[in-house]
Amino acid sequence: MKKTLPLMFLAGALVAAEPISITEKYRDTADKLIAAAMADQEGLRRLQYLCDRIGNRLSGTQSLERAIAWGAAEMKEAGLENVQTPPVKVPHWVRGNESATMLAPVVKPLTMIGLGMSVRTPKEGVTADVVVADDFDQLTAMGHDKIAGKIVLMNPEWKGYGQTVQYRSSSASRAAQLGAVAVLVRSMTGRSLQTPHTGSLGYIDGMPKIPAAALSLEDTAMIARLVHTGTPVRVRLMMEAQQLPDADSHNVMGEIRGREKPEEVVVLGGHIDSWDIGQGANDDGSGIMATFQAVALIKKLGLQPRRTIRIVFWVNEENGGAGGRAYREMVGPAAVKNHVAAIEMDGGAEKPVGFGFGGGGEERAGGRRRTAQPVPPASPAAVQRAVEIGKLLASIDGGAISPGGGGSDISPLLSDGVPGFGVRTVAAHYNDWHHTDADSFDKIVPSEFQANVASLAVMSYVLADMPDRIGDLK
Repeated sequence: MKKTLPLMFLAGALVAAEPISITEKYRDTADKLIAAAMADQEGLRRLQYLCDRIGNRLSGTQSLERAIAWGAAEMKEAGLENVQTPPVKVPHWVRGNESATMLAPVVKPLTMIGLGMSVRTPKEGVTADVVVADDFDQLTAMGHDKIAGKIVLMNPEWKGYGQTVQYRSSSASRAAQLGAVAVLVRSMTGRSLQTPHTGSLGYIDGMPKIPAAALSLEDTAMIARLVHTGTPVRVRLMMEAQQLPDADSHNVMGEIRGREKPEEVVVLGGHIDSWDIGQGANDDGSGIMATFQAVALIKKLGLQPRRTIRIVFWVNEENGGAGGRAYREMVGPAAVKNHVAAIEMDGGAEKPVGFGFGGGGEERAGGRRRTAQPVPPASPAAVQRAVEIGKLLASIDGGAISPGGGGSDISPLLSDGVPGFGVRTVAAHYNDWHHTDADSFDKIVPSEFQANVASLAVMSYVLADMPDRIGDLK
């Protein structure tokens, strides 16, 4: 017995000295946050108000400024600290009236929507025969002789948003280089019920700027069938789009101040602007309201993490990205180094499956490319810590950690080395509604929205409270 006792005590001491995992350390707190989020109705009420009482929120519009003022008031009502609306200059593009009509072989209105930042047509419109290209190689092969003076219809195969969106953003300049007078683009979606999808385009410096619009899948397919069977198609496109001088706008910010290291920050949020159609419910009203409600519940439960948790509604993600850049400039180089992590939700509020984290994969949320520059992979120790946090979300099946992560608004922070997380969902229908009149509150499934709130609350709280910074783990 005398020889056995020291061995037993030694074994007990080793067990006692073994560090408790992050999963075990925060299990009780995570369960409380999840229970509160899954019972919460306030976040849904806030999102419904944003959608039904304020509506869509394009940069430069009064509806966006109403949303900003309302968002700041809601943060104050939730008891957040340091609520502010720092100024941001944003582009002010106005759609105006627009239409497209097929004049031959039959007269038929086409279901279209102008692409954001497009130039206008002449007052009488642009009328021309249509040529169809399935990709940029076909477009280039046609050459100037076949394209000059024509309207180009780009009809790419849908391979997901990340691979296909280049045709929305680049077709106008690529076609203009070959003499086209306008561009029509197949909407960026895999399915449609005569629903056209807008979104921003980019003109190449030095190239002519020609008007550009998206067509519904059905009208795109019809024109392509006619052209491919040798039937000439003639279309008139009319657009009154115009670019006005940049407008004054604002980001919206609020905090739970850290109890020990308030200078260190976990920032999370989404973008408060939307396109000028629909209600911007999934893109990205759900993102700003889910991240806000996550922080509001942490506050409501009386939890004060070791570090500061900051919620930000970034402005102008859709057609410029000014809000994310302005935030990075506002905090400055020194404060960026004290950003422990950045989390963005901008892929809709369908059932969450986990988070992309730390580079090493495509930067996507809801199938969308969200980061302009590649993000270096996180260290194995940091990934393992993220996995440990993810295990706290097992009860809602929402804690899988995959490569990638981030978002457009936090990409300036990620380029400075801040660890980035991007919410991942099942994304079953997001691209059906994305940038359309169908992006409305009725598409929000309450339990799925609440699960997003839960996952964000747990992830942001643990990142802010755990002893070490995730970016310091090697």
